[in-house]
Amino acid sequence: MTSEKEHIILKADGLSIGYFGKKKIDVIAKEISFNFSEGTLISLVGANGIGKSTLLRTLSGMQKRIEGNVFIHNKQLETYHPIELATLLSVVLTEAPTSKNLSVLEFVSLGRQPHTNWMGNLSTTDREKVVWALTQTDTTALKQRSCFELSDGQMQRVAIARALAQDTSIILLDEPTTHLDLYHRANILKLLKRLTQETGKTVLFSTHEIDLAIQLSDQMILMTEKETLIDAPGQLIIKGHFNDLFPSDTIFFDSNTGRFGIKK
Repeated sequence: MTSEKEHIILKADGLSIGYFGKKKIDVIAKEISFNFSEGTLISLVGANGIGKSTLLRTLSGMQKRIEGNVFIHNKQLETYHPIELATLLSVVLTEAPTSKNLSVLEFVSLGRQPHTNWMGNLSTTDREKVVWALTQTDTTALKQRSCFELSDGQMQRVAIARALAQDTSIILLDEPTTHLDLYHRANILKLLKRLTQETGKTVLFSTHEIDLAIQLSDQMILMTEKETLIDAPGQLIIKGHFNDLFPSDTIFFDSNTGRFGIKK
């Protein structure tokens, strides 16, 4: 997946994910292993309820792993202090933020917290990062508005702006195109691709936009009920792994176009 000369920035080794119940452990997916280098765009796809959000939460340290290990910059995830980890990894979830009374500018500026001094004062560099993040997500015109005034789609872009302002080497996003219209869905995915190419960031995002993900991703994580597959989009197509992703009586995958269709 990567050559030995490339710097491995995000790694999973024999990872099992799921939930710890009172009486038993509920394993959702197991034996997940991958090595992703810097500057890689990775899409995470699969049917609803397959475990995509659980995997992202486990990789970020928000949810406890069942087995295996996760490594950030070749260091085990659990050994990082939370503040140190926040300078390396940022997360954008689908849940609405709790601080909706803040202005957009204030909310996005919170992304700089891991980098500010103990008083939380923003430096010139911090302010420049915030302006850059607003510009990249097309949210500059919203900066003086309160977050509670925004539409779901606008709030989604603002949440991504906050992650960009955090300026981490790894960004994890859980369905970043949810609530967005066609233009902003394409715009956000193109932005993620550009970030990996121009800044060397490693970006992992879950999505239902599988057709777009196939076109833009360097690597894909394909979660099915039987196994979790990791490979380049072209290889997954050649090996026929998209054919069984959805019930064949309703959805079919055209390997020639790399697109899904509906059986009539």
